[in-house]
Amino acid sequence: MNIELSSDLRREVVALAAKCFNEENPKKEFVAGDSYIPVTIKSVCEQDLAYLIDASLDMWLTAGRYGREFEKEISSYFGKKLKGLLVNSGSSANLVATSALGSPMLNGTSKEPMKPGDEVLTVAAGFPTTVNPIIQNNWKPVFVDVDLDTFNVTLDRLQEAKTAKTKAVIVAHTLGNPFRADLISEWCKENGMYLIEDSCDAFGAEIAGEKAGSFGDFATTSFYPAHHITMGEGGAVMAKSGPLRRAAESIRDWGRDCWCEPGVDNSCKKRFDWKLGELPEGYDHKYVYSQLGYNLKVTDMQAAVGISQLKKSGAFVAARRKNYDYLYQGIKNSPILSDKVGVMEATENTNPSWFGFPIRLQEGINRMRVQSAMEESRIGTRLMFAGNLTKQPAYQGHDFRIHGEMKNTDAIMNQVFWMGVHPLLTPKMMDYMLETLERILKEQ
Repeated sequence: MNIELSSDLRREVVALAAKCFNEENPKKEFVAGDSYIPVTIKSVCEQDLAYLIDASLDMWLTAGRYGREFEKEISSYFGKKLKGLLVNSGSSANLVATSALGSPMLNGTSKEPMKPGDEVLTVAAGFPTTVNPIIQNNWKPVFVDVDLDTFNVTLDRLQEAKTAKTKAVIVAHTLGNPFRADLISEWCKENGMYLIEDSCDAFGAEIAGEKAGSFGDFATTSFYPAHHITMGEGGAVMAKSGPLRRAAESIRDWGRDCWCEPGVDNSCKKRFDWKLGELPEGYDHKYVYSQLGYNLKVTDMQAAVGISQLKKSGAFVAARRKNYDYLYQGIKNSPILSDKVGVMEATENTNPSWFGFPIRLQEGINRMRVQSAMEESRIGTRLMFAGNLTKQPAYQGHDFRIHGEMKNTDAIMNQVFWMGVHPLLTPKMMDYMLETLERILKEQ
């Protein structure tokens, strides 16, 4: 196992745990039609358990040495262009990054903080927690349609939707297929706007040879068990600059002005020398709050699992790409499937890190019947998240604007579902997935 342990006793504990893990998690033979093929699944091993136990034996129950190491490693993963900040979920990462755009800590920087009523360009064909923080910050989402081949927003659609009130673009890379953040980030810079890349489904994807997530002011990632790597619950915010990271860190840590690590005092060397707000001079800096915030930290045990998973991320991403290609070629080589379904194409000049394999059914084919039949055949499926957020009950009564038609978004809502491409799939499983889909569509 690729872990250094500090004592013989720890090594003994970890060795016993690894033995227990392997005995209680034997490999199971796949039986077509009997074994369930999940659409997502965590890929863990005894090494992940070793890191978890090592952190647990410290009994340092909040973020600690593994948290610091993970933030350093995740920054290196993105090419050290971004400064990593661990949070407790991908949804929290979106909340922290988005809220930071309105932080008073950005006053006097190159781009002023956003104000209530400002507009944010985004898409409705996605996951709610990409958009929810926009509304929670009293900004106005402006929804634009997506491209039906890539399921992603394009620069021209954003340009058409921009007004004098537009201050930011906040969009997710769809199912691991990146949007052209390189082009969109340049446009945002030219117009003094912020860009947040929601990369929760696209860990390891590349755009023009650079990591997806490395172009915006912020990127967000998720480490939920369904995602490319996992720490159980967890996520990260990647900031382009020191002031942005400082604002995000404060929001993550109750909104406090102090930046001490947990268990550390007086990093600023003037803990009792500040005069801020209308507080008494010398008020303990650990209890000064400069903005509204939360407690969205992770535990060190979670971070330890993340360190282990990060070491395997290259293999995970390669497997996802290989599995996507296998299913893609299977559909293209089947006269029935190629005639009745469309598939997602990689965005030009990108190398996706696929999260799932979307199937776009021909108009007139009943998606619900197909999806139900797949599930009855023990093949996991998912819809394209919220389909069209503007039609979801949660958004009725909220202030948003729709630019132009949402024809492609509605097609995704009505005609699309997706299957898995996770690393634990085998050719035998994928053959069964393709054969089952072909059989079901023959019957339609």
